[in-house]
Amino acid sequence: MKSILSMLLLGSLLFAGTPTAQEKIFVVERESESVAVIHKGLTKSHMKDMHNMNHGIIKFDGKDGYLISRDGYVVHFDPVTEKKLQEYKTSKSAIGFVIGEDYVAVANYDDKSVDILTRDLKPIDKIKTGSKNVGIKIYKDYLIFAQMDSDKVTVLKNENAGKGLPKFKTFKEFKVGEMPFDAMIQDNIYIVGFFLTKAFGVIDLDKMEFSEIKVTAKNNKPVLKVPHFGFWSLSEERTFIPAVGDNKVMVYDKAFKFIKSIETQGLPVFTALSPDEKYLAVTYSGKDFPTIQIIDTKTLEIMKTFKFTGKVLHVRWSKLDDYLYVSVNDSNQVNVINTKEWFLEREIFQLKAPSGIFIYEMEE
Repeated sequence: MKSILSMLLLGSLLFAGTPTAQEKIFVVERESESVAVIHKGLTKSHMKDMHNMNHGIIKFDGKDGYLISRDGYVVHFDPVTEKKLQEYKTSKSAIGFVIGEDYVAVANYDDKSVDILTRDLKPIDKIKTGSKNVGIKIYKDYLIFAQMDSDKVTVLKNENAGKGLPKFKTFKEFKVGEMPFDAMIQDNIYIVGFFLTKAFGVIDLDKMEFSEIKVTAKNNKPVLKVPHFGFWSLSEERTFIPAVGDNKVMVYDKAFKFIKSIETQGLPVFTALSPDEKYLAVTYSGKDFPTIQIIDTKTLEIMKTFKFTGKVLHVRWSKLDDYLYVSVNDSNQVNVINTKEWFLEREIFQLKAPSGIFIYEMEE
């Protein structure tokens, strides 16, 4: 009996000592040069002096948080203490960034360059391209980005990988369609979109081969305009694309063969796939700005519609809880949808013009 009790006690102590993950939510306050922090369901604090947050982006890697502002600042912060650690201004207008194992790379618009920085934001190199740069991504030892003014995609290789500070050299360049404007990456496949060419470019980064794909609907008419790839959703089997200018979400297989157009309430802007890939949240523009709809990805039918008290600018699915977070910009709220029973569970206040929602997983 004593042996059994000892084992139970030891098991309970081990369980009690095991850290559990929880989420801390960082919300861009686009008009206030600040970021709101939501913890345990309440607005906990505001990180101030974060520069122009009109299109602020936040990313996490391990215990590091990074933020990029519209006016070209990169900010390194501690997501646990919410303290700013360093900041560095790369240009007057930065458009995107990636976090490598021992570097941060920033794609710039106005001074037509790509900055390579240490993880604590000390400059290593400024690669001048003579073009606005977009769609920056990492694959293995490669850094890939598109040159908007030069109609090409550049692949840089870190010749010093695993040996200290990175040293990037041009490995290969691809001539692509007219005016590349955004890109996404899935495994070894880099997909780049164009403003003027009615197609998408696909680069196999293992084979270093480029091909062009014309995306068409069932009637073989080309998809004439597609928003930024950040608004797409990729599941293991399907690609979901909000059709700009039409009340549809278009569904393709992984080879971009058309499957179905899902009729929606309004003009879709953003699609967000749930972590289990069972549901797709869709946001809208125009008169349907306050609405989001939920699509069942198995039946490809709309299963739920929610309407809020203001414009919805962003949504984010929780990976740990049955929640979908919704930023309602002009109502100064983040609303929380219970995704198990599908109802509006609560409203979080004390935010100022919220937009982008970014979730950091931390141990309690």
